[in-house]
Parts: sequence; structure tokens; C-alpha cells
Amino acid sequence: MSDIVNDHSVPPGVIQRGLYFDEIEVGARYLHRPGRTATETDNVLFSALTMNSQPLHLDAEWAAGSPFGERLVNSMWTLATMVGASVSQLTLGTLVAQLAMTDITFPAPLRHGDTLYTETEILGARRSASRPGQGIVTMRHTGRNQDGVVVASATRVALMWCREAARAGAPDAPESSEEV
Repeated sequence: MSDIVNDHSVPPGVIQRGLYFDEIEVGARYLHRPGRTATETDNVLFSALTMNSQPLHLDAEWAAGSPFGERLVNSMWTLATMVGASVSQLTLGTLVAQLAMTDITFPAPLRHGDTLYTETEILGARRSASRPGQGIVTMRHTGRNQDGVVVASATRVALMWCREAARAGAPDAPESSEEV
């Protein structure tokens, strides 16, 4: 039998997290890397999981006769992946809730084999009037393919924890790490 004790304690060090509301700077721009190459498997699985039977995503023969001449990556995969790419830098463990997504556009298609690169610009930030220890952040996510062509954009509004709420041990607040 092993002498290892499983005490589940966290060793001292840096805990990866997103930014607290207090660390958000209006006008800041984040380039999220690495990019994500969209595969045929991604597209088929995502479309099936979300019950989207659109032949433009699933039927090669049908899509060959479309104006695009081939199947395209499901735009909801593009949107979800674009937002997901921002999580580790911005909202990992510091997000209370996603409040809204608006102004969603897909000006060019994403194709199998394209790589999606995402950037986020912080458009606005204000303390919540009704939720002490939290703030509201508005950001714009932009996704580009490997050629720099914009394939998607969306404005997202998120409710974020303030650092002092995490320090005070507010219910559901993430642990604050002084090392970060």
C-alpha cells in the first residue's frame, strides 16, 4: 500500500485564472493563441450534437451545388470556438454569468481545414448597481481565418467577479491568488 496521502490541498504557486473585473481595461485587445483548425469531424460532430441537420454542413453532394461549392463549418461552431478561445485569458474562474450576445455576424465562411484565430477587444466595463462585488464587461470577439479574413464577430456582455469579492470569500467567488 502506498504512503501517499490524498489531502487535496493546493500547493503554493500561481493558479491559472481569467481577469477579475478590476483588472479589465477598456480598449485593451487580446490575441488568443493558439488558433484552432476546423476539421470535418468537428463540423459533423457539432452539427449532430446540436441537432442541426442543415445539408450545407453535412451533405457533400448537396453542398457542391450550393453557391459555396462545398460544405461549410457550422457557424455556431465558429461562434462557440471563438468565445471558448477567450476563456483562459479573460473569464476562467472569474465569470459569474454570460448576460448577452449581440451583433453576431458571419461575413465570410469558415471551411474545413481553415484555422480560426480569435481576438477580443474590451468595449466597456462598469460596476454592477445591483450585485456588490461584481461588474459588467462588454467585449467584442472577432474571428479570422489563416488569411486574416474576418469569418465571425460578436459582442458579448459578461458579469464578472471583482477581486475584493474573491478575497472576502463571497459565495461562489473564485479563490484569489496573490501570485497572479
